[in-house]
Formats: sequence, structure tokens, C-alpha cells
Amino acid sequence: MNAILSLIAVIGLALIAYIGVNAAGLQFFFGIVVPYAAMALFLLGVISRVVKWGRTPVPFRIPTTCGQQQTLPWIKQAKFDNPSTGGGVIMRMILEVFLFRSLFSNTKFELKEGPKVAYSSAKWLWLGGLAFHWTFFVVLVRHLRLFTSPVPGFLNGIEALDGFLQVGIPGVLISGVVLLAAATYLFLRRVFIPNVRYISLAADYFPLFLIMSVALTGILMRYFVRADIVSIKRLTMGLVSFSPSIPEGLSVIFYIHLFLVSTLFAYIPFSKIMHLGGVFLSPTRNLANNSRMVRHINPWNYPVEVHTYQEYEDEFRDKMKNAGIPVEKE
Repeated sequence: MNAILSLIAVIGLALIAYIGVNAAGLQFFFGIVVPYAAMALFLLGVISRVVKWGRTPVPFRIPTTCGQQQTLPWIKQAKFDNPSTGGGVIMRMILEVFLFRSLFSNTKFELKEGPKVAYSSAKWLWLGGLAFHWTFFVVLVRHLRLFTSPVPGFLNGIEALDGFLQVGIPGVLISGVVLLAAATYLFLRRVFIPNVRYISLAADYFPLFLIMSVALTGILMRYFVRADIVSIKRLTMGLVSFSPSIPEGLSVIFYIHLFLVSTLFAYIPFSKIMHLGGVFLSPTRNLANNSRMVRHINPWNYPVEVHTYQEYEDEFRDKMKNAGIPVEKE
């Protein structure tokens, strides 16, 4: 039901853009107002979440570790999985952000007949997640050519590398196809694995459908319903230079694509996708596990008026002696 509702919501978004442009003639609203509003929500939402996380007190070291801590000199330490220095934390974060090291080490648990507990590799999830995130990043960077003039050389290099197969005219860009395939795999995994389906919410399905729809409409514009790239560039350059105007020649599929992209950006700060910033501020990842070497005292402790036992005994010594309660001082 969560998946069906999320799919209906994404289809509804596409229909809103289609009807708004094709029937109501709201090109200005969907081409200018919506992108500006979405970018404002994205920036304000990201800044708000990051500031909130940054102001959250973390007085003690609570890193999540997967290997041997630094203890005795003859025991080998897992310096990347359980770092005790700043350099080890930096390397751990690099491996986590770029290669998903913790997900690579993940195992799948199954209870079989007997009963027997079986553990197996979960490398397909790691590979799907890696492909999804990297191709999403490449697609995002590649679209920067629409917002720059002249186009930087490294963007041309990325696009040339992305389309190295040169299949058909125009050439197939691998990142868009792999992004759609990876998102579809992550969706099917949630549907066909019972325990994953059981814990999946609409908040898990909706972003997947939204990203799949963005990738699908982009592929349709590139290979099937050709879009006027000159008009698109004129619109995007107008948006980035704060002198927007609606050029002629923009198709309905482009407005649907733009509305879905805007919805995705506006949704990011309020969704699980915000882990793209949260991973850098997570105390379970960005702290060294050096509690055995350094004593960590809560800097937010405020002075508290206390009544020690010695003061208590001085105040009630006579009554304690009369009641037969032993005292330290006669």
C-alpha cells in the first residue's frame, strides 16, 4: 500500500505539470516560480538542518565501530574501522562517503530450517547503492553545463567519458541508464524481500519513484521526445542570472521533468535523502574512539548545589546516633 500511494503521488505530480502547462498555460509558473521556490526551500532547509545538527551537544565519543580498538601493543588495531586518531577518522570518512565501506561489510541474516542461523554476503545491495549514488552525482554535475557559459572543460570531459560507448545518435549516456536501473533495483528489493518490505514506509518509496520519474523523463527527452536544448539553455541561464524569461519551443515533457526535479530538491531537506549532509555530522562516524586514552568531560555541565554526606552527618549526627545509625565521626 505504501508503494502504491507513493506511485500515485508521483503520477499526480506529473499530471499537475501536464495539465498546468498544456491546459492552463502556466508556463511562467512551472518554468520560473516553481524552480525558484524549490531552490529557496532546498537551501533554507539544508542550512536549517545542518545548523540544528551542529548545535546538538555531543560531549562523549559514541562512534560506531566494526573492528578491534587500540588496546594492547600486541593486538592489531582496525585503524579504519575503529580509528583512534584524527587521520584515521578522515580516512574512515573518505572510505564511507566514496566507497560505502560499512555497507560493503554488511552481511545478510537468514533463519533456515533446523532452526539454523545463516549469514551471507550483501554485496548486491552495496553495488546497487554505489551505482545509484555515483550515477546520481554524475547526472547532477553533468547538468551544470546548462547553467554555465562558456561550459567548463571538465564538464565536457565528464560528458565524453559518460558517453564513451557512442551507441546511436545521440550517444547513450551511461549515467542516466544506470541511475534508472539502480533505482529500480532498490525499489524491487524493497518489494520482493519480505523483511525489507515490512519495514518500508511511504517515505522510502516516494523518493525512489521520484528519482525514477526524473531519470525516465530525462531519458525520454534525450532519445525519444527531442527537446529544444537551445531554448532550455536560454531558460536556465535566465534563471541563474536572475533575469528569467520563458522562451518558445519548450515541450510539455520538459516542464514535467523540471517540476519533478524541483519537487525532489524541495523534498530533500525534509526527507531521508538529507543523509547526504548528515553523514559528515554524524557523531557515530566522525569521532575518534579514544575514550581509553582521553577523559571526556561534558562541557555543558552546569554547577549544581550538592549536599555531601559529611555535611549531612554533621547536620543529623545526634539524631542518627539516637536512632542507632552508625556514623563516621563520634
